[in-house]
This record gives sequence, structure tokens and C-alpha cells, in this order.
Amino acid sequence: MKPIRYPHRQRGASLLEAIAYLGIAAIVILGAVSLLTGAFSSAQSNQAGEEVTAIRTAVRKLYMGQGYGTGSLNQTLKTAGAFPNTLAVTAAGVATNVWGGNVVVTGVTGTFTIAYPGLPQDVCVATLVGTSGWQSIASPGTASITTFPITPAAAATACSVSVAAGNTLTFTSN
Repeated sequence: MKPIRYPHRQRGASLLEAIAYLGIAAIVILGAVSLLTGAFSSAQSNQAGEEVTAIRTAVRKLYMGQGYGTGSLNQTLKTAGAFPNTLAVTAAGVATNVWGGNVVVTGVTGTFTIAYPGLPQDVCVATLVGTSGWQSIASPGTASITTFPITPAAAATACSVSVAAGNTLTFTSN
């Protein structure tokens, strides 16, 4: 009598199926990371623009009807609690943005400036394109921008620094 042979049923995944699954999972993860990176960059450029605008509003409110004097306004803004909560501010009034740049607000008699350093190129361009209402915006090595809205080409020229130190934008307002 011959033994009866039953066909072998496969249990689990074969090696090729496992490799295909891992490959698809890797593609999905890379896509998600790419989308998150873009979202974080967009959020950071929005944050930079909002911080500068909030500082401008606070300075105008604090000094309404009077001159801004000359020199740093950081300590006064710190004492008044006028810096946005997204900036780290020391007891000495040193305000640091998320990129490690020290934000300096300076009175220039009838105007004031906000120096905002450390911006990566992509964030710098997005910040400039989205700004308005300033007397001028300067970047080292380029002419001051006085025409608003700022074109993407002009923003790219102003934000030409791609080193780790980042770009510095100096906003002037009255």
C-alpha cells in the first residue's frame, strides 16, 4: 500500500514576498518623510514671518506717539513681555529664534530695525515673499528691498546664503 501524499500548504510569506513588502513599506515611509519635511519648512517660514510681524506690532504699541530712540530695544521688549512666545528670551533680553540666530531690535530715532538672522534659504525666500508693510528689508550683500510684494526672484537674490550660518534679514519700520 502506497502512502497518501497531501499537497503541502504554504504557511506564511515567502522570502520574495517579504522583500516586496519591505520595499513598498520603505517607499511609503520615504514619501511620508518628504511630505513632513515640506510641511515643517512651510510652518517655519510662517513662524518667522509671524515673529517679525509680532515684534513690529509690539514695538509700535510700546512706543506709540514717541520716538524709538537709538540703541537696542530688546531689554525693554523683554521687560514688557512683548517678544513672541516662540522666541527664547534670556534675562538679559537676548531673543533667539528657532535657527539659533539672535534677534536684535534697534531704535533709529523715527524708525526701528529688526535683525532676524540664521534663516535657511528656503525659509528666507518664503518669508520675504509673504511680507508687506515694511519701509525696507535688507540682506547683507544685496540692495534694500523697498517694493512690495517681493517677487520670488528678488527674494532668491536676497536669500543667496546657503551656509550653516543662514541668511540675515533686517526689517525697517516706522
